Amino acid sequence: KAMQPLVEVRNATFGYDATPVLRNVSLHLHRGQFAALVGPSGAGKTSLLKLVLGVLQPTHGAALLDGAPIDGRQSGRIGYVPQLETVDWNFPVTVEQVVLMGRVRRGGWGPWHGGAARREAHAVLARLEIDHLAGRHIRALSGGQQQRVFLARALIAQPDLLVLDEPTSGVDLRTAENILHLLAELNRQGMTILMTT
Repeated sequence: KAMQPLVEVRNATFGYDATPVLRNVSLHLHRGQFAALVGPSGAGKTSLLKLVLGVLQPTHGAALLDGAPIDGRQSGRIGYVPQLETVDWNFPVTVEQVVLMGRVRRGGWGPWHGGAARREAHAVLARLEIDHLAGRHIRALSGGQQQRVFLARALIAQPDLLVLDEPTSGVDLRTAENILHLLAELNRQGMTILMTT
């Protein structure tokens, strides 16, 4: 068990309709690793992430989390930070509300209930140095702040694995460096990370 990868993609093939996007792809990610999938747009990086998240299933091969097939039921164990471009920034929601959405994955009957949940959200926001933005609408934030909000949403679920799709796209160089330093610090604290770039 100690040598078993946290995530294993084994000879996975996947395509949309008849067009293969991934062909016989394999990946091992062990606890405590920080890995990046690097490649140009259209290379299949996001599709591979979706196999790891259980959003997509391979047509051949397997995607495993701790040796069990990934089918979406493990979603509480995997924290996901989407590409900023995929988020509807006009959705009327505050920073605190976005973070509390991540808590739903851990179970319970409602995302907005209880002072304990709110204290937990504020603790995660403080860890990412954006606690002062809790009441702000997400539309009113900078790119780096927006990225940290979605990182907080992923972290509040206390995942075994953090998956980020292009976390440095759409932000300036200084913000990108800050995000990568933050991810490196989370990794030093024991978080397993898989990202695309």
